Amino acid sequence: MPRKKHKDQEQVLTNPIVIRITLEDFDKLEKIRKESNYRSIGEVVRKMLSKQRITYLHRDISMNGPMEELALIRKEIKAIGININQQTHRFHTSQNESERAFFALKTASTYKQMEPKLERLLSIVSKLAEKWLQGS
Repeated sequence: MPRKKHKDQEQVLTNPIVIRITLEDFDKLEKIRKESNYRSIGEVVRKMLSKQRITYLHRDISMNGPMEELALIRKEIKAIGININQQTHRFHTSQNESERAFFALKTASTYKQMEPKLERLLSIVSKLAEKWLQGS
């Protein structure tokens, strides 16, 4: 099955250009490619030739720790939420009052497990907000 035709045929890249550059220039282009959202050095060179803006991406390594912790807290809160949903389902399907009371108490204790995780989450988010606001 052939490839779909591009809508604007004038935008199709059909003319290859082969050039040789020094290792130093190649390393510069490779560095630009890695720091931007382009997938190839050819894209970088095309942007330079057409004098278009090259957008650099910046990753703050100091954010790795808090982001990993936030992901872990999210996972734990999600698991607790699933447990609460299961207990709520059992509460609604139970027939007698003693079972309902048991599931209500169990759900309340599960909610209490979530409190320290939410406190930690809020403290991390407030620190991130302070750091974010200092940058602007």
